[in-house]
Amino acid sequence: MITIHKKLVVDKHGKPMEVIIPWDEYEELEELLGLDLDKRAISELNQAQNDRTKGKKEAYLDLDSI
Repeated sequence: MITIHKKLVVDKHGKPMEVIIPWDEYEELEELLGLDLDKRAISELNQAQNDRTKGKKEAYLDLDSI
């Protein structure tokens, strides 16, 4: 479980406007959400999802072969 130490920035009426979090926690969130992936990795993940949805078992490796 990730813990986020945030600082909330509010306007003069107390309405939340921004959140400040430590850089290392930002990087952890970015990785967790997959925002650090390049276009190739995203494309490969999309293809794997499509293969799985279509039941294309030949697109996957058996765990024993890895």
